[in-house]
Amino acid sequence: MALKTVLFLAAAMAASISIPSAVAQEHGRVFELRTYTCNEGKLPDLLARFRNHTTRLFEKHGMTNIAYWVPQDSPAHENTLVYVIAHASREAAKKNWDEFRNDPEWQKVQKDSEANGKIVNKVESVFMDAADFSPMK
Repeated sequence: MALKTVLFLAAAMAASISIPSAVAQEHGRVFELRTYTCNEGKLPDLLARFRNHTTRLFEKHGMTNIAYWVPQDSPAHENTLVYVIAHASREAAKKNWDEFRNDPEWQKVQKDSEANGKIVNKVESVFMDAADFSPMK
């Protein structure tokens, strides 16, 4: 199944299932699935930025790194990074992202890494709660 189809189904399912906030609180954290589509030839730059800076800065700002993937099949293999991070809550996610974006170290890393052109063309984000039977909560 194509990556876009999987992401569409995940987003559609998440949008159609209303989970009470009490259930989310019971699980203790919210997961965020993010998909970055890079400009042509920029995936190696994005991977280096994550490897060398971004994951550490996420942790600094309260985000837990869960997993990172590059799709196996083309064309996504050449331009896509998919990852999952966790936040303490949806409210914490907003605070975490605001602090991350305003961090002078991140701003410098972003500016330096984009000296030869913008890296990311498109960002998609889906917030998710773990199902009651999920081994990861």
